[in-house]
Amino acid sequence: MIRIAPSLLSCDFKKMGEELKEIAAAGADWAHLDVMDGMFVTNLTFGIPVIASLRSASDIVFDVHLMIEKPERYIERFAKAGADIITVHYEACEDVAAALALIRAQGKRAGLSIKPNTPPEGVYPYLADLDMVLVMTVEPGYGGQALIPACLDKVREIRAKLNEEKRECLIEVDGGINDATAHAAVSAGADVLVAGSAVFGAADRAAAIARLRQA
Repeated sequence: MIRIAPSLLSCDFKKMGEELKEIAAAGADWAHLDVMDGMFVTNLTFGIPVIASLRSASDIVFDVHLMIEKPERYIERFAKAGADIITVHYEACEDVAAALALIRAQGKRAGLSIKPNTPPEGVYPYLADLDMVLVMTVEPGYGGQALIPACLDKVREIRAKLNEEKRECLIEVDGGINDATAHAAVSAGADVLVAGSAVFGAADRAAAIARLRQA
């Protein structure tokens, strides 16, 4: 089953709690929460207090994507704030294995993300410790960008590697996902689609989520 994870980066920040409840009611599987520190990426978004506050608004799965330097420093706090899945960046960790172990020690699902210029082989040593690989199909930092088609080749390669090793690990795709690109992402091997404006910019969010799922 394809999971749809609307990114709250594209929601109306002045009513985030309401937006969260609406996507949950509209059939979203997860809520994708992009945490940016202004250093690993140039943008700033929200952090631990906001996630902790939102947690009381819904029991939907919180898919927390840490686009921050040295995420190891904050994993325990994000876990306590209500994250269900914590994804760190291969490029941002001083010790990837240690970061993943810390996530698992908190009883959370562990994800590892790679940027468009990072080869898929970067995640291979860690597949045994992962619940999910997140392939960025845009340069991380800002919503509304167009999907980079070449990034889907990495999805195919990672899917082939997972099949070869017979591993149960989800592949999430984030960046430029909409009605026109969802099918290509799923065909490449994606299990989870992160969509921002394609959901929050739609007049009928339930219909938007349904269309993406039908990919």
